[in-house]
Formats: sequence, structure tokens, C-alpha cells
Amino acid sequence: MKKFLIALIISASFIGVESATVEAVEPYDVIRKEISYYHHGEKEIAWLSMAILYAAEQCQLDPLLITAVMETESAFRFNAISPAGAIGLMQLMPGTASMIGIDPHKPLANIVGGAIYLKNQLNRFAGNGAYAISYALAAYNAGPQAVINAGGIPRISETQNYVVQVVNNYNRLLKNLNG
Repeated sequence: MKKFLIALIISASFIGVESATVEAVEPYDVIRKEISYYHHGEKEIAWLSMAILYAAEQCQLDPLLITAVMETESAFRFNAISPAGAIGLMQLMPGTASMIGIDPHKPLANIVGGAIYLKNQLNRFAGNGAYAISYALAAYNAGPQAVINAGGIPRISETQNYVVQVVNNYNRLLKNLNG
């Protein structure tokens, strides 16, 4: 049932969103506002906003999706370290960072590396229809092999909660973008 609900949430947010006829808000403004809930320095907020847009452009990803993942992963903290050893804003494991070829301690490299890893997961699970994005998010959190072994989102409460949280963050950002 949870698998169905997640697919339903994701399908509604990524496929069936109606476009609003109000004045458009720029993604930069939405991202900047979201980051400002966590940071108060104007230079930090502007730098992070531009870094997300840069990574999105480099990887051809929705910058709001990158923002939602980063917010869930690290709450936009530059020096975040998880108990499992994940590093930085996008919480890259050292092995993942090495595989991608980036230094996870360098903020821009960490953001671009996180975007590359997210794009890899989206490509890996693209053939799963309505579940593709939720599987990719689960793989970002638990690793792709866990998703493959489970035949979907693993029965790991942290991963299940993570997918829901990223989707909720993304939907809120999208709503702010569309007015």
C-alpha cells in the first residue's frame, strides 16, 4: 500500500501538476527563500542558490528536486557528517564521491557530485514507470542494490521516510514556484 501511495504522490507532483496562470516566480527565488530558513548570511544563501542552479544545468535536473534532496539530506549545512559517514550538503558517502571522482569536502564538488549521483539513479530506474522517481530517491538514500534487491523501495523505515520527505519538500517548492 505504501508503495502505491508514494507512486501516487510522485505521479501527481511530477506528471499531473496543472500550470498556474499567475505571474511566474523564478526557481532562483524559490530556492533562495528555502535556503534562507536555514542560513541567514546573504552571501551563503546566494552562493548555495547559484550552486544548485549550476548543478541542475550541468546534470539536466530540476533544480527544485536537487534543493529538496539537499534540504532532506543536510538541511543545507556545508559541514554535515552523518553517523554513517556521509559528507556535506548532499551527504555523499566517501565511496560514492570517489566513484564519481569528486572531493566531497569541497561544497561545489559535493553539490555537483550529488546531482550526478541523483541523475545516475534516475537513469538507472527510468524504466519503472510511475515508480521510477521514488526508486531513484530510495537508491540515493539506501543505495541502488538495496532497491534492486527489494524490487522497489526497501522496507527500511529511514529510506521510506526519506522518500516521503523529499517528495513533500519538492511538492512545497513546486507549489511556491507555481504560486
